[in-house]
Amino acid sequence: MPAPIHIWLIEDHKTYGERLMRALNRLDGMQCTQRFTACEDAFAALTTEAQKPDVFLLDVELPGVSGIEGIARLRELAPQASVIILTVFEDDDKIFRAICAGASGYLLKTAGTEDIAAAIRSAASGGSPINPRIARRVLEMFSKANAPQKDYGLTPRELDILKLLVDGSTIKDAAAQLGIGYYTADEYIRSVYVKLQVRSRGSAIAKAVKEGLV
Repeated sequence: MPAPIHIWLIEDHKTYGERLMRALNRLDGMQCTQRFTACEDAFAALTTEAQKPDVFLLDVELPGVSGIEGIARLRELAPQASVIILTVFEDDDKIFRAICAGASGYLLKTAGTEDIAAAIRSAASGGSPINPRIARRVLEMFSKANAPQKDYGLTPRELDILKLLVDGSTIKDAAAQLGIGYYTADEYIRSVYVKLQVRSRGSAIAKAVKEGLV
């Protein structure tokens, strides 16, 4: 028989934590051997316990060190273990921070015992279990992060003018550097304002810097 998956639960809600621990221990191939109500208690146990967990089930909102803040330390003390976030929160910031911190999975507490057990088995074998709704949110976040940059239809010459403005050049300086007349440079800048939908040099510079246009 394969060795059971050892699970440590870090959950400060007494009723939910006790119920989940009992439910997991009734399943074949799993042993939820420890339950903590704070990350600090788990950190201390990891320095003394010989039997390290295979999987952590970790709540987000905890007294003291939060679940997300605790991920890095848990992985440092038990590098072979996977961390699954199990929470009621599904906002983008917490999801993104948890994944960046090293969480292997992200589940909501609305998940049933069998779904949680399937996620534990997946994480223990190297998978990354994520609630389908959360997975869609993750894909949307990365899609937005990698979305093509908007160029506002600026021509190469307008981009040159904009870059010189960002660098601190006056219209006269920009005209001289580009080898064009003052009024021609002024026309280019007015065109830039229209395309960026701004009304001033300062607004144009702020938008260019914020959106990485130059």
